[in-house]
Order: sequence, then structure tokens, then C-alpha cells
Amino acid sequence: MHRSGTDMSKASKSVSLVLGSGGARGLAHIGVIQWLTENGYQIRSISGSSMGALVGGIYAARKLEVYAQWVSALERAHVIRLLDPSLSRSGLFKGERIIGVLRELIGDCDIAELPLSYTAVATDIESGEEVWLREGRLFDAIRASMATPLVFTPFKHGERTLLDGALVNPLPVAPTLDDGTDLTIAVNLGGPAELRPAPPQPARANGGRNGGKAYGKRIGDFVAALRPNRASAESTRGLLDVAFVSMQTMHDTIARLKLAAHAPDVTVEIPRNACGYHEFWRADELIALGRERAAQALGGREGAGSAHADEA
Repeated sequence: MHRSGTDMSKASKSVSLVLGSGGARGLAHIGVIQWLTENGYQIRSISGSSMGALVGGIYAARKLEVYAQWVSALERAHVIRLLDPSLSRSGLFKGERIIGVLRELIGDCDIAELPLSYTAVATDIESGEEVWLREGRLFDAIRASMATPLVFTPFKHGERTLLDGALVNPLPVAPTLDDGTDLTIAVNLGGPAELRPAPPQPARANGGRNGGKAYGKRIGDFVAALRPNRASAESTRGLLDVAFVSMQTMHDTIARLKLAAHAPDVTVEIPRNACGYHEFWRADELIALGRERAAQALGGREGAGSAHADEA
């Protein structure tokens, strides 16, 4: 059992890190990890759902800075081109293109070969059970954990068909309970909404409406549907807008229940309105936000050790 945060000595520095779900807000996980490693915290275990499973898995593979540089260079048009429309009715996109790009960028491996304990959380579509993926190929586990309903098709993993882990556990502390680390830190991407400046508008992309192709139009329509309609406060929300707001409400409720059962020593809160689900072109801003919120939550512990980076 972990000691309470108020009793933790500054000499304590081994960490179990819990990374929550939240689409593009998950890029803030990068900044949190950077701040922790720069301030002497040694991440020995990672548990994550959805985007938390992605960032956590890439960190465990010792390629976080490679990914950070890549995602920081993304523009809206690049994000659109990473989407591969599905002919299936079970999801708009197959998710194979983005996973293929990441496999090539990061390199795949077996989870058992990772230098730290790693758990990706997914949901069994048939039973509704929470599934902890701790073996097999890393990017298979990541793809399963990121199978967001409506957006990505379910993923066949062994004998099971899996969906996004956030459906049952958006902030999975439980897989870390048996860790022998000094501190459990959870990064919640569903923190209280804050008054934030409007983001700069990205250049308009034409990748979604090329030559009238059906799949291009589908991507364009999907991205357009994700953009908030600010024309009037009375505007009717679109289908995807309602779906994402509903999922966020569900995730927040489940996360509160899970945290009540298994409270971490420290929670880093990222505002739920920090960015839209799909706004991956705002990486630099979100990474900086993660660093800022980690410093706020853990700044009193920066004496935990000399600033040795934990990542090779």
C-alpha cells in the first residue's frame, strides 16, 4: 500500500504512472512524463487507457521524444490523411493507417520485452469486462485500447473483440496496486473545465474533399462535424458532438468512482476543455500544459532526486 502524499519523503522517487483517456488531450501526458524524468522521478510502471495507453506504451519503448517531435510537426491536413475510412458499420475508421505509421516510427515489440511494467486497458465488447493487456505485441494492445466507439472499429485481440478501455476504466489505477513503487501518480484528462483562450485556427485543409471521392468526403464531413458550431448558442448539437459529450460525461463519472475506490498519491488534472478530441495539431501547447500541471501538482517534490532523465 502506498503512503499518503502528505507523508511522502522528498527522497521517494520511484513511480507508478497512470495515464487517462481523452483524445488529443492525451498529448499532455508527454509533458507530464518529461517533467517527471527531468526532476528525478523514475517511472517503473505504467497503466493507461486509450490515449494514455498510446503515450505510455511509446514511453515504455523509450521512443517518447521521437513521437513528441513527430506529433509536434503535425498539421490539420496531416491528421486528416492519417484517417482510413472503414467499409464496416462498426466504426468510421479502421485505425490501421495511424497504427502502421506509428509502428514504422517507433518500432513494435513484445510487451514482455519492455524495460518497465506496462498495462493497456481495453473493454471486451461481448462481456463488458475490463481487460488488462500485459502481453503480446505492443501496438496491438494500444490499438485495442484506443478503439473509440463510432470512431474506430473494434479490434480482434486473440479470442476477444475489444473496444476503448475508457468505457470501463478511463483512469486505471487498479493495475498498479501491487507495484512496489514509492508513489502512484495519475494524470486525469477530465479535470474541471477552465476559462481558456481560443486556440489559433489552423489553415484550412483540402485533404478531406479531394476530387469528390466518397472516402475523402467522409473524412472531411467527420472533421467538420467535430468542430464546434459557434454561430449561435441555440445551435443544435450534431450527432458526433452529442456522442463525444456523452462519452466524456460517462468517462468522468466512471473515473470518479474508480478514484474513490483506488486513490493515487497524486493526481495531475488536465482541464477537460483543454482542446477538442481530434485537435492533435495543438501538440506543443498541450505538452507545455502537461509540464505546467505536473509542476503544480508535484512542484514541492522536485527534490526527489537529481534531474536525471529516466529515458535513454
